[in-house]
Amino acid sequence: MNLLERFVNWRRKPVRPVNLSRGELGERAARLHLEDKGLKFLTANFGTARGEIDLIFRDDDCLVFVEVKTRSSEAWLRPAAYVNAAKRRRLSKCAMDYLTLLRKPQIKIRFDVV
Repeated sequence: MNLLERFVNWRRKPVRPVNLSRGELGERAARLHLEDKGLKFLTANFGTARGEIDLIFRDDDCLVFVEVKTRSSEAWLRPAAYVNAAKRRRLSKCAMDYLTLLRKPQIKIRFDVV
C-alpha cells in the first residue's frame, strides 16, 4: 500500500466522540484502581435491554456493580451527584438481569459510583 492509499484509508476512519474516549479512559482507570484495592474483576459494560453496568467486581462475598463517571469540567461534584433516580432504577434492573443469568445466587450486592 503506497503512502497516498494509507492517507486516504486513515481519513476514512470515523472520528470517535471525545466523551466516549474519555469514558473508556475513566473506566480503565477505575478498573485498575479497584483491582489495586483487591477487588476481582468480572466483566465490563454488561448490558441488557434495561440498561448497562460499566464494571462488575467481586469483593469477597459481595458482587459490586460499578457506575463510572468521568468528568472534565472544572466544577467538581461527587460522582454520585450525577446519578439520578432514573439511572439508579436502570442500574438496579440491569443488576437483577445479571443475577438472573447467575441463577439468583444468595450473595450480597452493592452499587458503587466511581
